[in-house]
Amino acid sequence: MSMQYDVVVVGCGPVGAFAANVLGRAGLRTLVLDRDEAPYALPRAVHLDHEIVRLLADIDLWDDIEGKMLAADGHLHIGADGGVIRYLSAVDKPKPFGHANDYFFYQPELEAVLRAGLSRLETVAMRLGVEVTGVDQSPDGVTLAMAGGETVTADWVIGCDGARSAVRKAIGVALDDLDFEEPWLVVDAEVDGPIAFPPFTGVPKGANLQRLSVMLCDPRRPATIVPGRGNHRRWEFMLLPGERDADMARPERVEALVAPWVGDAPCRIIRAATYRFHGLVAERWRVGRVFLAGDAAHQTPPFFGQGMCHGLRDAANLGWKLALVQRNAADARLLDTYQPERDVQVRHVISRAIEVGRTICILDPETAAKRDAEVREQAGMKTAAELIAPIRSAIVAPVAGERFINPALAEGFLDDATGGGWVLLHQGDLSLAPETERILDTLGVGRFDIGALDDPEGHLGAWFSSRGATAALVRPDFYLAAAGDGADLSRSIRTMADAMGLTPLPGLKHQG
Repeated sequence: MSMQYDVVVVGCGPVGAFAANVLGRAGLRTLVLDRDEAPYALPRAVHLDHEIVRLLADIDLWDDIEGKMLAADGHLHIGADGGVIRYLSAVDKPKPFGHANDYFFYQPELEAVLRAGLSRLETVAMRLGVEVTGVDQSPDGVTLAMAGGETVTADWVIGCDGARSAVRKAIGVALDDLDFEEPWLVVDAEVDGPIAFPPFTGVPKGANLQRLSVMLCDPRRPATIVPGRGNHRRWEFMLLPGERDADMARPERVEALVAPWVGDAPCRIIRAATYRFHGLVAERWRVGRVFLAGDAAHQTPPFFGQGMCHGLRDAANLGWKLALVQRNAADARLLDTYQPERDVQVRHVISRAIEVGRTICILDPETAAKRDAEVREQAGMKTAAELIAPIRSAIVAPVAGERFINPALAEGFLDDATGGGWVLLHQGDLSLAPETERILDTLGVGRFDIGALDDPEGHLGAWFSSRGATAALVRPDFYLAAAGDGADLSRSIRTMADAMGLTPLPGLKHQG
């Protein structure tokens, strides 16, 4: 049997399910395939940031998962001497992006919400228990072979099938090894009570250790204690030289490592697995009509909790571009901007995670003491949510590329007022060239005078004032496409449209 789709998404983990939600809401005929009959029942990813909250809200699923999240208070790093060497507080900080910087969640719950979201979309189908065994491309489409002899055809394929991606292997893409590999034991547990932290020195007054992710930079055994929603807690313990994976994952060994932290509180270990924390990036994210996203395209050490976040950014970036191309509103060369825009961001975060990881993984006491002294003298350390580099490609103006803010308004957030999609924000009257107006009409751009938006904390006015701009064009993935006054903005938008191969098709509107 052979069927035709706009896009087939291979893999229905968080990234694949999110991608299918984005594509389906854009009206694309989408099929999601997964080799497993049901989602993995235990937690893996545990962290997301405000940008991912924004993406979930854009597909109308944040309200369904928010109550199952823990908004964290920040991060605390403890040195070899048991004292604080770095404290990144998220409490009582300005929130130009509206939501908290960091949230912790339980992956099966998030996956359930994402999959339930697909049931709303008539253009999306999902098939489980199906294994892809081959990928065959032609200039006009892609044919996927599946175990049992069945095939399916599509205009495009996105491989979201994880670190061991069958799609990546089928299209012959190698991984660029960024030279970091450290063995760690990851333990998830349900703990009916608070974590029993030692009496660390230098903990700021009012800091709640139960709501902080705590990194122990202890040369005796580096470790991380991660809060979770409800009674879920996670520990990550570095394996020391000579320790074997199988021995460390034995129940009695795991219980011994966790015991000092739980005290007398009832504790049930629900998962213990050893991992190699490493940095890998696919050399090519697109081969013809096949794309890679999520762990199929990149794997990052978890020290900033950005692994899954990277994948959802991939899907958000690629989704609106595929929608324009499939509607013949833009040339397929628009899709060539996917890897350049995402690869730089991913490599930037991975390089910082590797840098921090090498610092954390120091096992020599004297070197660790020197590190602690140096870290205590540092200032301006960024949180994970602040590490994301601007995007760069032929379709992004030189002054643009950053994530645009999403402040809380008197009612809801900026995105609630605009409805998402392509958005033009401006101060007062804005005059644009007729050609620019036609481009905006083709993209279905929503226009909003910030003076009419009730922004009680003044984030929008401050943003425009700091950049000397009177208008900003924001993309559907919430990145800034162009900014400036009327004349500068018109030039930037025309340059963007030319690079996108934009076709003047009036009436193109944001879906959802």
